Amino acid sequence: MSTAPIDRDKIRVLVRRLDGAALLVLLDRAIDLLPDAELPEFIRGYARLEDLRPDPAAPPKLLQATRRFHVESLSGRYYEDFNVNSRNYQQKSRGTQIWLAECKRLLALCLTAVDAGQLQEALAAFELIFNLLYWINERPDGIIFFADEHGAWQVGVYWDEVMPAWFRCLAASTSPEEYAGQVHAMISYYVHYNSEKFLRAALRSASPTQAAALRALPPPEHSYAQPSFAPKK
Repeated sequence: MSTAPIDRDKIRVLVRRLDGAALLVLLDRAIDLLPDAELPEFIRGYARLEDLRPDPAAPPKLLQATRRFHVESLSGRYYEDFNVNSRNYQQKSRGTQIWLAECKRLLALCLTAVDAGQLQEALAAFELIFNLLYWINERPDGIIFFADEHGAWQVGVYWDEVMPAWFRCLAASTSPEEYAGQVHAMISYYVHYNSEKFLRAALRSASPTQAAALRALPPPEHSYAQPSFAPKK
């Protein structure tokens, strides 16, 4: 990573241009990066320190937190709409902003878990989030609200990072046929527009037999077919 200095005023200009969802994601990142000694000053004037002390219980693990997020999302906790007009059609409700920030936070934790070798837990967490993305496509009035066009593409998942990490998890726990089928369905549903690149990434994570099974399938094309992680309700 470059060590060249960065102009803080330019960062402030950037931050003030961000919408609510992007700003929440950036704040989540800042909270994780700040040392403990700087946190009191960071929140000064916004909350009482005594209200933010750690609870006696251990913080939830990745899979536990993702399962809770999944249940709350399907129950409509984050769904918050508003009357749309020509002036506000690009805005996001508070519930939608919070959902987007939490989704991206959990995906980042999944990537960290993969780097730490926690492939089974990361796989389960990834697929819970993929399930929610599927339902955002198929049930646009149930998870979060978009005033303009709806769809999982609006979430802004960093597929270039997420997809290879998921391939790695999947390759560690599936048969050649299952690996090939799930990879093919996932690419066809979410990233068909760049299928060759993601196929190469899937082949890099695959065992020789998994790679052979994947090569035996036709090239992925755009499909609305239901992926295995999105069971019918």
